[in-house]
Amino acid sequence: MSPQRRRRAVTVLQQRFGVAQRRACRLVGQHRSAQRRPASAPRDADEVLRARLRQISAQYPRWGWRKAHAIAAREGLVVNRKRTHRLWLDEGLKRPPRVRKKRRAGPGRHQRMRATRPDQMWALDFQVDVTANGRQVRFLNIIDEYTREALATRAARSFTADATVAVLDEVSARLGRRPEHIRMDNGPELTAHALTDWCRYSGVDPAYIDPGSPWQNGVCESFNGRFRDEFLACEQFDTLLEVQVLAEDWRIEYNTYRPHGSLDWLTPDAYRQQWIINRQPTLS
Repeated sequence: MSPQRRRRAVTVLQQRFGVAQRRACRLVGQHRSAQRRPASAPRDADEVLRARLRQISAQYPRWGWRKAHAIAAREGLVVNRKRTHRLWLDEGLKRPPRVRKKRRAGPGRHQRMRATRPDQMWALDFQVDVTANGRQVRFLNIIDEYTREALATRAARSFTADATVAVLDEVSARLGRRPEHIRMDNGPELTAHALTDWCRYSGVDPAYIDPGSPWQNGVCESFNGRFRDEFLACEQFDTLLEVQVLAEDWRIEYNTYRPHGSLDWLTPDAYRQQWIINRQPTLS
């Protein structure tokens, strides 16, 4: 605990609980002489940053200090990463530990194609949760592997192949573009004629991963982990409509506000825009 926090703790014990200063200092490990000495005026910049870090941590409890630093830097509050880290630890803003699932080792037979541009490879996967009454909710998540954009986080009680095609049609119409390839597993909804016919007529190449090899769809699996950790595990849903509205709100925030470590702490939306700008021809 920092001297400033010990000073505040002693003050709280005195004012709120009526504890004598001597006993309060002993309880928190503060020297009485340090407590009596007038506190030096805090640096305004540090106090502003501390307050913002506490706010970010309260709003996004699953974020660590690096994402908080990216937000604070975007807002012009800080430049030095070490300063953010120091104040983050000083405020005791530790992210709760997350239990990681074990993965099978090995790359599998499938040689994974890596996206080198937007819309070259979309990844598709399903995820399951429940509403408060115990009924199942399935999510159809669609990700652009290059920009990490969440193109869909659609919720329904169940998904047929036709319903999956309808979501792909809706996403393609909204964006005005289709992918070159779609990476997905061998589930019944994804190998049915409705989906394979859609891929053929749309000029999209289905890139099926090997059976029982979810790590071959690593980008979407990683997104699923973030989606569960930062959204599903933090909310309790009463109705399907509530799930649908909140999931869409989270998707928009994920694309436009949340910093992404693999994108040099840009948002997926900003990363796509940067790629477009970099592709513009320069005037000689």
